[in-house]
Amino acid sequence: QVQLVESGGGLVQAGGSLRLSCAASGIIFSINAMGWYRQAPGKQRELVAAIASDGTTNYAEHVKGRFTISRDNSKNTVYLQMNSLKPEDTAVYYCNALSYSSSPGSWGQGTQVTVSS
Repeated sequence: QVQLVESGGGLVQAGGSLRLSCAASGIIFSINAMGWYRQAPGKQRELVAAIASDGTTNYAEHVKGRFTISRDNSKNTVYLQMNSLKPEDTAVYYCNALSYSSSPGSWGQGTQVTVSS
């Protein structure tokens, strides 16, 4: 059973930076593509960044150039460096293995990111 623990969220002013971490267990981390998702109030959860097992990355258009996803397979951890944060980045951020994202029970508690203007 996959277990995911996100951390690193907080309150930051617009233009600031945060680094999120997600520790995964219960899966063979190194072979799984991982993603960072976010859900703002009243909106659906969306995928903002993904990293394949070979390190290839993809980003949603509205975070491209500001967010960087990375992974450390030795620690079963995926990171999201967020720079130049905007108020519209305010959301609860979650990580998951892309192949597990359709399983409701696979999600962690997320970490709240609040960007003030």
